[in-house]
Amino acid sequence: MTTSITWDQANARRLDRQFLATSAPEGVPAAEVVAAMLGAHAQVMSAAELSVGVRGDTLTRADVRKALWEDRTLVKMHGPRGTVHLLPADELPLWCAALSAVPSGTSGQAADVRVTERQADEIVAAIADALDGVHLTIDELSEEVVARTGPWAGDLVMPAFQTLWPRWRQVLHRAGQSGALCFGPNRGRKVTYTRPPLFDPLPQEEAVRELVRRYLHAYGPSTPAWFAKWLAAPGGWAAKLFGRLAEAGEIEKVGFEGAGDAWVAAGDLAFPADRRVRGVRLLPYFDAYGIAAQPRERLFPGDAYRRALAGGQAGNYPVLLVDGVVAGVWHQRRQGRRTTVTVEPLGRLTARQERELGERVERVGAVLEAERAELVVGAVTTGPHA
Repeated sequence: MTTSITWDQANARRLDRQFLATSAPEGVPAAEVVAAMLGAHAQVMSAAELSVGVRGDTLTRADVRKALWEDRTLVKMHGPRGTVHLLPADELPLWCAALSAVPSGTSGQAADVRVTERQADEIVAAIADALDGVHLTIDELSEEVVARTGPWAGDLVMPAFQTLWPRWRQVLHRAGQSGALCFGPNRGRKVTYTRPPLFDPLPQEEAVRELVRRYLHAYGPSTPAWFAKWLAAPGGWAAKLFGRLAEAGEIEKVGFEGAGDAWVAAGDLAFPADRRVRGVRLLPYFDAYGIAAQPRERLFPGDAYRRALAGGQAGNYPVLLVDGVVAGVWHQRRQGRRTTVTVEPLGRLTARQERELGERVERVGAVLEAERAELVVGAVTTGPHA
């Protein structure tokens, strides 16, 4: 008989495993929190620092920066979906092997802009060689890549932000996902790149199977289609991968409310009682939970789907969670050592919820190392926001 899982059960377990039901206690390192999230989206670095910090009792942006630039227990690199993430350094053998195994599909570039597979491999090798033991800006790296490959790599043919980038730049994310490149500390206002610590990647098939198991541990029950969306992978590839794992007994099928058949890691059937999570949380831009948790219609119910999603795209708004689901949006403004957090709920908050929201705002201020954090509750919003 197939086990049936309700949305409330799944949501409660996911939040617990994300340190969003109970915060990580003092002493839990930033890298452990990031591992539980399966990476922290870091296109906007301050948002990544908040994603990690709000999951802990005492973590601040200073802890995240120390883990990145001093302890090197975190690495800033291209992760799921080709976007910039913070990932645990000791998990690079898994991540780089798994991400490199995902079929890339057809290039969106024009035929005269694309590179061949041989050229792409040559560029990645040149990047790895150029960054070994040094930190280079993008212009410095471009010079080194062209010197190691040829003038063709430097042709200004790639449209980007009302200008043209050199041909080799279309392979930048592949270099990041394969372990040839990661981010270094900024040089003034300029981004730098370096090479992550050398490691031996796992065999690709082993890596993708392990990534599915970890994904299901964090965000299951799930489906091949949701996994493919989270990873920006072809749906057919994901379906075949889940099929192989099912045949091997590494994942098992469950019934999931509102989704039909879904999957969990084999034996991972311990769910909390059928209850709704209680409490208030603030999640920043592109928080891992808002992006990965499915079905999205349940996490963003009613007006939240229209207000907090941009054309169905999660992450473009910082969100207010009330009792485990999105119930508003928020933004913060920093002025010197003070930060003001303005929250726009989609419904009326109880006195208890407002008190807890004040505590969450104080936590945001602590993560950002502000001397004072002020809460402003905005007008109740019931529809799309201009």
